[in-house]
Amino acid sequence: MNWSQRYHLRLYFRNSLWILSAISIVAALIAAAQLTRYELAVGSVTAISTDSMRAIMSTIASSTFTLVVLVSSAVLLAVQLASAQLTPRIIAMVYRNPYMKSAFAVFVFIFTFSAALLVRIGNATPRIASYVAAYGFLLCLALFILFIDNVGKMLRPSAAVREVAKVGRTVIRASYPVHLKEDAAPPVPIKAITTEKPRTVLGTIDGAVLAFDMKGLVSLAERYDCLIELVPEVGQFVAEGDPLFRVYGGQDGLSDTVLRNSIAKGSERTPEQDPLFAFRILVDIASKALSPAINDPTTAVLALDQIHHLLRDVGKRHLGDGRATDKSGKIRLVYRRPNWEDFVQLATTEIRHYGRDSIQVQRRLRAMLEDLIETLLPRRAPILNDEMALLRSSTKRTFHDLADQTLAETGDLQGIGGSYDELDN
Repeated sequence: MNWSQRYHLRLYFRNSLWILSAISIVAALIAAAQLTRYELAVGSVTAISTDSMRAIMSTIASSTFTLVVLVSSAVLLAVQLASAQLTPRIIAMVYRNPYMKSAFAVFVFIFTFSAALLVRIGNATPRIASYVAAYGFLLCLALFILFIDNVGKMLRPSAAVREVAKVGRTVIRASYPVHLKEDAAPPVPIKAITTEKPRTVLGTIDGAVLAFDMKGLVSLAERYDCLIELVPEVGQFVAEGDPLFRVYGGQDGLSDTVLRNSIAKGSERTPEQDPLFAFRILVDIASKALSPAINDPTTAVLALDQIHHLLRDVGKRHLGDGRATDKSGKIRLVYRRPNWEDFVQLATTEIRHYGRDSIQVQRRLRAMLEDLIETLLPRRAPILNDEMALLRSSTKRTFHDLADQTLAETGDLQGIGGSYDELDN
């Protein structure tokens, strides 16, 4: 199994709700069979009549199955509401929720265990097994109440954007571990690294680039003594026949298939190696909230609060070093990553356009830009100043009343959105 197949397998497990539940079915059947066999062998039985225990187990099994149906309906409702009110790109985060997976697996386990115990009740009932089913059902009731509470809170816009921002913060710190210094040198261009003519490896299937095997590609480049350039950026859609790699120098033994298997493509972007994806989700949430059908500028401001967080974190990091070296320090892999202009333009352009009629959004955008200009290094300021000029122009075109212009041009952070330290607590 190559790296791409392993990555897709891990991704499928992470995004699937049914796998842990299917495992719990097998575990429940094995546990019920082994436990009842052991208890009947040692004489561990209850004093309750078998008819009463059959009625109790039947009630537990039917009630737990009802919980399974209700939870399934709640999950589908959560997915539908999250897609309609926020953005379809947040659906994967619903299925990745570990509490939801665990609770659903416990419900399925207790249902299967009680049903398996029911068919094994003969002249006597195993004591410990009946306790497991009875107290397990009480546990299911508690988990069901917590599940409903969790789903209700998870669908709040503030909770959704905060969760997206947490994922984005993790990816940003992993992708850009080095903090920016004012005298940081720009990345070395490929022409300064090698003068070899490249061999181009083309893609054979369509899809968005989800991730790539950095360690594997560096190892391949070191083994065949070459420089590998990854052409598409993570998150970019690649059509069949588009260039995937350029190989500079090296031996002839490095096959195109091995290189293609070092990159994972799929139908939808994932956040693991894509620092722009969290911004894309937050901007989509804000844009949908600003649509005439929903008209909820406060949700857009909540998204801007988290975008402000992420932009400030990105702005403090060194972004241009898309290079990987071998153990000797020789550059073996060159890949593309988003730069500061990419982050700023994605974070501001669409929200500025769709929120041009909202004084609340205009003020929040201005407050964000002013704070970033003040707190980040001067080399980050040019694109921020450009966005500020565009925002001023948009404000003057939209608000003809001088009082409205004054309100929109007051970038006051107080009372707009939440605390900027929420992600760090």
